[in-house]
Amino acid sequence: MIPKAKAEQLVAIYLYICNMYECRLKYCCERFSNNQHPEFTDQEVLTIYLFTMLHEQRFKVKQMHQFAKDYLTSWFPKLPSYVAFNTRLNRLSEALKELSIGLLGGSSPDSNLTSISVLDSFPIITCSGKRSAKVAKEITDKTFCSTKGIWYYGLKLHLIGFQQPNRLPLPEAVVLTEASENDLNVFKQNWGATSAERGM
Repeated sequence: MIPKAKAEQLVAIYLYICNMYECRLKYCCERFSNNQHPEFTDQEVLTIYLFTMLHEQRFKVKQMHQFAKDYLTSWFPKLPSYVAFNTRLNRLSEALKELSIGLLGGSSPDSNLTSISVLDSFPIITCSGKRSAKVAKEITDKTFCSTKGIWYYGLKLHLIGFQQPNRLPLPEAVVLTEASENDLNVFKQNWGATSAERGM
């Protein structure tokens, strides 16, 4: 069981996901098989994923599944095994991308805040630098992360966002590159003209 306040948040997320699923998401993960109407729905998978990340700060799939198994079985009685849950979540990658676009598109900054943008990046680590890379070798490379003080193989996510005083920047655009790519180079290649228009 979960507290009433969190239960209300869970319901709100589920209703939002259901609405988005009917409007946009179902076209990204449509099935053409006999199992096109599974007992444990895509909406339930996405709800558990978002709820456990947002309200429980659980960012690993195993932790999400364990939390759902321990506290959400009354809400999701058809919860599958961890392996099945993980497989289903992986198959919803395109739906998650579309959901992200919908969430970002639904937020518009105050007109007074759009004159200043900020740029930052963070690593997406696929493998420790001590090992040899085996995942997505065609789009990853090895570099040093000075913030974490480690060598790693992976990607880097670069984000430019509208500045908002006392709040996180509102995302404007996102670019994925190899881990060794410098923020300044990415900025010049992707947003250089835009910055000139802004007078940056």
